[in-house]
Amino acid sequence: MTDSRPIGRYRWTICALLFFATTINYIDRQVTGILAPTLQAEFGWSETQYADITSYWTMAYALGFLFVGRFIDRVGVRIGFAVAVIVWSIAAAAHGAVYSVFGFALARFVLGLGESGNFPAAIKATAEWFPKHERAFSTGIFNAGSNVGAIITAIIVPWITITWGWREAFVVTGLFGFVWLIFWWPMYRHPAEHPRLSAEELHYIRDGQEAESTTLPRVGWRTLLTRRQTWTFIVGKFLTDGVWWFYLFWLPKFLDARYGIKLGKLALPIIVIYLVADVGSVGGGWMSGALIKRGWNVGKARKATMLAAALLIVPTAAAPLADSLWVAVAIVSVAAAAHQWWSANLFTLTSDMFPKHALGSVVGLGGFAGAAGGVLFQRLTGRILESTGSNYLPVFLICGSAYVVALLIIHLLSPKMEQVQLDAA
Repeated sequence: MTDSRPIGRYRWTICALLFFATTINYIDRQVTGILAPTLQAEFGWSETQYADITSYWTMAYALGFLFVGRFIDRVGVRIGFAVAVIVWSIAAAAHGAVYSVFGFALARFVLGLGESGNFPAAIKATAEWFPKHERAFSTGIFNAGSNVGAIITAIIVPWITITWGWREAFVVTGLFGFVWLIFWWPMYRHPAEHPRLSAEELHYIRDGQEAESTTLPRVGWRTLLTRRQTWTFIVGKFLTDGVWWFYLFWLPKFLDARYGIKLGKLALPIIVIYLVADVGSVGGGWMSGALIKRGWNVGKARKATMLAAALLIVPTAAAPLADSLWVAVAIVSVAAAAHQWWSANLFTLTSDMFPKHALGSVVGLGGFAGAAGGVLFQRLTGRILESTGSNYLPVFLICGSAYVVALLIIHLLSPKMEQVQLDAA
């Protein structure tokens, strides 16, 4: 089915809401990374201490994923997403009131709990609002908000910090989520209940989705963990999420340590990296959808797209060896774009293989695994840097190889990407 007849476009309004939520989510989590050298000087943190503090956010993110997916499956996307945004926005602003390392770690922990709701809610909303052949593209669009959030943070946080102070930077960015809620609450409903959705567009959405009963029971973790398809997503997240968070939390420190880039000059390299990453997010989602429209089966299209991303990331290992700042920025830019390319398709695998009533739980399990891998990678990064005198080469070697290893395991677990039947479970 094509999108040529006058069916309406309200589903793309929903995609825009998801995009802005993801943008704000990444602004709030990225502030600490941008301010890392400033905060490290303020609190006197060592590399290991900084790694441990950032890992508190990731621990909470992991714990939140265990429960938030099931919470969203139970209460629905509209309420679940709103609750998550309220929690993380309060926690983000609360960083500005912190006067101790413990207080900062606590604020990071609560922030992680709230932010864990973004992707389970967004993926579930995408499955409700888009036919299967549009899901990777729509996921790529809202996932691009992560890069836009990083860009906005790199622009406004140094300016706010230099003008007023780092505390004010946390307070101002923490208010953005409440602005988003003003639009979300009146504009989002399930498609079948939405007064602004045309009958033609509702039919188009449903016609491109799998048939599914609305009375199916909840699916337990035990049932999901017996399916190889669940482990496909878990492994992909566990091995690669930590790499992305390394970019978010450690890249400003790497540019400072390797090239002497301070807060006032950080914006341009960060903007370049995440602008290129945006191209990867949207392009990667578009590519697999284009292959499907050309007749490729869904599994083959997703894997081919993910393989291209994994190979583009391999040269990341050479970033610390670059003599020029802009060579290093170019290498990391391609890697960031390829990660988003990868991520858009990895998320879409869940809606390819699982029915909608289980999506929140599956994404939650994968998110927990990704966050757990992130905790390990952050703590490992801190200890590697402290023991080697801030030599980033071993860390970037891990970043460059993680995706190829992950895709190999994904293929072994789900060679044909079969759909999971849970009705009789």
